[in-house]
Amino acid sequence: MNKTIRRASVFALLLVLALLVRATWVQFYDGKALADDNDNRRNAIQTYSQPLGNIIVAGNAVTGSARTAKSDLAYKRTYTDGKLYAAVTGYASQAYAPTQLEGIYKELLNGTDNRLKNAMDTLTGKRSDPGNVLTTIDPDVQKAAYRALGDKKGAAVAIDPKTGKLLAVVSTPSYDPSSLTDANTAGSAWKQLSTDKDKPLTNRALRQPLPPGSTFKLVVAAAALENGLYKNVDDPTDSPDPYIMPGTTRPLANENKSAPCKNASIRTALRYSCNNVFGHMAVQLGQDKVKAMAEKFGFNNDQQDVPVRPYASVYPSGMDKAQTALSGIGQFDVTATPLQMAMVSAAIANGGKLVSPHMVSQITDSGGDLLQNYDNSAGGKEIVSSSTAEQLQSAMETVVKDGTGTNALIDGATVGGKTGTAQHGENNSKTPYAWFTSFAKSDSNGKEVAVAVMVEQSDAARSEVSGNGLAAPVAKAMMQAALK
Repeated sequence: MNKTIRRASVFALLLVLALLVRATWVQFYDGKALADDNDNRRNAIQTYSQPLGNIIVAGNAVTGSARTAKSDLAYKRTYTDGKLYAAVTGYASQAYAPTQLEGIYKELLNGTDNRLKNAMDTLTGKRSDPGNVLTTIDPDVQKAAYRALGDKKGAAVAIDPKTGKLLAVVSTPSYDPSSLTDANTAGSAWKQLSTDKDKPLTNRALRQPLPPGSTFKLVVAAAALENGLYKNVDDPTDSPDPYIMPGTTRPLANENKSAPCKNASIRTALRYSCNNVFGHMAVQLGQDKVKAMAEKFGFNNDQQDVPVRPYASVYPSGMDKAQTALSGIGQFDVTATPLQMAMVSAAIANGGKLVSPHMVSQITDSGGDLLQNYDNSAGGKEIVSSSTAEQLQSAMETVVKDGTGTNALIDGATVGGKTGTAQHGENNSKTPYAWFTSFAKSDSNGKEVAVAVMVEQSDAARSEVSGNGLAAPVAKAMMQAALK
């Protein structure tokens, strides 16, 4: 064979092999990437070619699907009481990636989850009928929280202490997920919601950690009892008043100037919310011991799922002693979500054991057959001893009976709580956050609940912002609904 022809033949063969390699690469690698691309219209067409599965609250679907007109997307998502449940469901949109439970269980809800396939579906490649998500949410508690928050900017969470079931997850102001479902109208709705100064798309219950203020004193008190700094909640503490923070000339002032806070017991200090006691206590314990206790309750955990992954609540490291004192009253760089502070009360109410919180009970196929059960009422991780938990329960009950949390009293129930008013802004220039975390136990039917409420902004005058005034009434409404 002519040398030139042979070289040309080899070169042509190499080109053919290169084309084959490239075609194979596109087919099996780039093809999958293109198929999985969120901008691939075919994915949306497939997802909305049939009705989606539903998210269920107390046996009733709070989601649905509706036929569309003049669109290649045959169905769109609908919501019942969308604003009420937005912090739970999130949204499934023809234009945007799904969020919250809609996003976590999107394959189950659109029928592509492999657990839904039977043998015939596997052979034929047929899309399975979609499954359903059964939540732990109690509609009465959810409604009570939403109504009580009203036009306030804030959030509320309720937990069954013994099972970890989330009974309510509410964030206000809310939004209607239905406004984002239709590709033709979602763009304008998204622009309005995303530019709203009140941030209705933010899930304040799970994903906005803020300074918890004096509600964090429960964690410091638990650390003091568990580490033997004090034997019980009625021992006098070593707490000068005024307490000058180490390395400064600045006293850690108390809100109530006439409160008996000098050397006050933990019970009295919680009752009057004495800053000097818990600031000094945090310094006595040292930041490492306070941090260790905070982490037992769930702080600094960025891997927790409920199954939505909340933002981590933070207890910082590397503080000097003055900063440690401020951390003892839930200030400096301490932050917490309402979920986290509800977990603190839940563990105390449950004898010192924390059951992992969750808001999905089960997932099922289209016929109702169980695919996975998430409920586990047994056990729980011991956070503090039963003795410490009992003492803190008693001290929290004093707060509600005779202290700063009287607005949470409920006839026929034992209620314990802790108020918090967290300062923020340069030189505390902004309106404080009002907090309340509590537990309640029915005296008649044995039901229990733990809650946390955070009011970020309200119409109240700055001087009237307090955990008892703004947050405790919301907690009371939730607890009453849960104990029925």
